[in-house]
Amino acid sequence: MKGALVPEPAASDDGHVLEFRLPDLGEGLADGDLVSWAVAVGDTVELNQTIAEVETAKAVVALPSPFSGVVVELLAQPGDTVPVGAPLIRVRNDLEVSAPPAAEPRTNVLVGYGPEAESTSRRKKSTPSMASNTPSTHRAAATPAARKLAKELGIDLWFVAGSGPEGAVTVEDVRSAVPVTQPRTPARLGAIAPTPSNGHATDADGLIEPTAREERTPIAGIRKRTAAAMQASSRTIPQASTFVTVDCTASMELLDHLRTTKSFEGLTLTPLALVAKATLAAIAEYPGINTSWDEQNQEIVTKHYVNLGIAVASDRGLMVPNLKEAQSLSLRELCREISWAADTARSGNATPNDLRGGTFTLTNVGVFGVDSGVPLVNPGEAAILCIGSIRKRPWVFRDELAVRWVTTLGLSFDHRMIDGELGARFLATTAGFLEDPLTLLSRI
Repeated sequence: MKGALVPEPAASDDGHVLEFRLPDLGEGLADGDLVSWAVAVGDTVELNQTIAEVETAKAVVALPSPFSGVVVELLAQPGDTVPVGAPLIRVRNDLEVSAPPAAEPRTNVLVGYGPEAESTSRRKKSTPSMASNTPSTHRAAATPAARKLAKELGIDLWFVAGSGPEGAVTVEDVRSAVPVTQPRTPARLGAIAPTPSNGHATDADGLIEPTAREERTPIAGIRKRTAAAMQASSRTIPQASTFVTVDCTASMELLDHLRTTKSFEGLTLTPLALVAKATLAAIAEYPGINTSWDEQNQEIVTKHYVNLGIAVASDRGLMVPNLKEAQSLSLRELCREISWAADTARSGNATPNDLRGGTFTLTNVGVFGVDSGVPLVNPGEAAILCIGSIRKRPWVFRDELAVRWVTTLGLSFDHRMIDGELGARFLATTAGFLEDPLTLLSRI
């Protein structure tokens, strides 16, 4: 957080109701999707207590309360997209609160972004009815993820024993509370009513069948931003692709040898690291690959540094952290940085700085057993290299048929900046380094 967690007194009868607005969650981020609330109306919150989880294009962020008191109103619902600066929650504080100077009312919370008008993506809030058997006016302590799962499964948290810190209910507690029953089977095919608009099949009693024919997944956070970026890529970038099949047996043998040396002890040395090194060496020979398009000035911008993006598949969607100044990294350093980038992205701890500013991207579809692919160029870059699976295949080696380690590399590029010749020469050079990795020795 960057000093944006500043409470603002809101209009009230006693002047003690404080309004917390969505803070700046990262440089350049204009909004966030509310994932879940950790508090409810009537709950007492302490200073710095987690009150909600918000997902941005970069990460899931736990929001701490900047003040203590009793929750008066929740101003957004899970799934809402909330602009930076828009109000999230109101808390009543019985202590005297000194209002900020009225001379300059606070309207902007981030340079370049204001609270904006009421978001059109905000849904109308509904007030849940309290069950007659609820033992108290306060909710049981539970993690945000556990609350979300309990809501989806229709489980009352008051009747779930918590095993977390201070008795808090965890996701595993909720899962263990789900009763195991036999799937309901309709008596005949006609017993299933037409599928309603929510995508769930129901029987004549209106109950949801466990074998629903459709499932709908709301698109938010990383997936929403990825969809927008890929749509922009296909719409605004004239893309072309080229491929080459490579005998990388010598590279695999080199990796096997290096793994036994002290220099790589404790490191995860993968083919991706060596491909990254070969790519960086090829970029040094063909810097025109490492460019971007300046639409306003109609110029090609050649970068003399490489922020190497590594595409990572995570539970939240595709993320592309990039290794800053990768052209200066040794093979050993690349191993460490690639592992760190992948772990950080998958754990949801990647920062905006980790994910922005890439100049060239590697995507490894080979880990899924795929031979090749045609990736889309990331907006702001000129090319992306796709690495297929590395497997033993019959290959003509020194005029004889042999079993060799073979892979396919695919390059997609922006044809405004990179013509077919440059793309082909770059790809052939990268392949050459992998066929004879000893030519990389001076760069390793």
